[in-house]
Amino acid sequence: MKENNIIYDCNRGCSTLRKDNGELICEYDPGCCKLEVYNWLEGINKKEYQNYYEVRFKNTRKGFYENASGKLLRTGDIVVTEAATGHDIGIITLSGPIVGRQMLRHRVSPQNTEFKKIFRIAKALDLERWQEAIAKEHRTMIRSRQIAADLKLNMKIGDVEYQGDGSKAIFYYIADERVDFRELIKIFAEEFRIRIEMKQIGARQEAGLIGGLGVCGRPLCCSRYISTFQSITTQAARCQDLSLNPQKLAGQCSKLKCCINYETAVYMDAQSNMPYVNAPLDLEDGPAWLVKKDTLKGVLWFSYDKGNMANMIPLTGEQVREILRENHKGNKAPSIIGRNAPKQEAPEFIDAVGDDNIDRFDKKRKSNKHRHKKNPKQQNELQK
Repeated sequence: MKENNIIYDCNRGCSTLRKDNGELICEYDPGCCKLEVYNWLEGINKKEYQNYYEVRFKNTRKGFYENASGKLLRTGDIVVTEAATGHDIGIITLSGPIVGRQMLRHRVSPQNTEFKKIFRIAKALDLERWQEAIAKEHRTMIRSRQIAADLKLNMKIGDVEYQGDGSKAIFYYIADERVDFRELIKIFAEEFRIRIEMKQIGARQEAGLIGGLGVCGRPLCCSRYISTFQSITTQAARCQDLSLNPQKLAGQCSKLKCCINYETAVYMDAQSNMPYVNAPLDLEDGPAWLVKKDTLKGVLWFSYDKGNMANMIPLTGEQVREILRENHKGNKAPSIIGRNAPKQEAPEFIDAVGDDNIDRFDKKRKSNKHRHKKNPKQQNELQK
């Protein structure tokens, strides 16, 4: 995105500006940083993690690095880091004790892990080479898709990420089955003259890389904070009484939405306190069938007409258990008509003064009651 000669790169969380004298300025832009973490331990000093930093690269790729430059580094610095071959360029997104919390979350032990190094803060030449590599990514992705289509490979190349020095590129792809890359890598090496790394990702990871807005109107959870994806089944939707409509349950990745798992544990705990009803209740005035239930409120709705939702009678879970105990003894329970139904609290609406009037914005017209009354002297003159 370009605005006032400032180019915003949301894939890497930075903005670039080319001045009139040719100088290139790159700055950290946390507003569009994917998988951003709020540093709630800012200002707290802890020597144990003072040399460890979280460095972000393109999209959701992050890593923990050790400071080997001997200089004081801060959040937002663009740094040159160690890579398998050559060097890479990233942005420091976290520093201080919060890095230790992130290591614990990702099960990274500082004692048993050999961290890659941060060499220095990026210089002007490093930034120029970095931006030249970034400019090649889109063209490389389009061309790589054409090559894969010509070879008739059953795969989809979703994104391409160049290393900071431009000597290597990571090709992110999706495939349902195993793909033979031998011929493809040869063509890529001859076409792009770089080192090639193929990395397979899933549909949810692809959605996190690309980003977007969900049906809730907020950024996708996979691009905001989810880094480990759990398996989601339709059973999680069933226990929440959700409609099993694939179009409503599927996200932008065409898989079940990750947010289905958010409240599953709450519903399962509430269902464990609900009575299990698999047959109509045997009552003195006839059988009553279960029509629907509100799991969180613990209310079950019964009707004397099977499948009819017109005349439903609400019962609490304890009332249903008493009836089931009587039926288990072989006795018919009393009628449920007229029982003390659970209180249904009406939703509370808070209105400001005058907000409940529909015509509050209309201009009040003055009354015309006395406008047509004329002076008695004028009336006598008119009569003459």
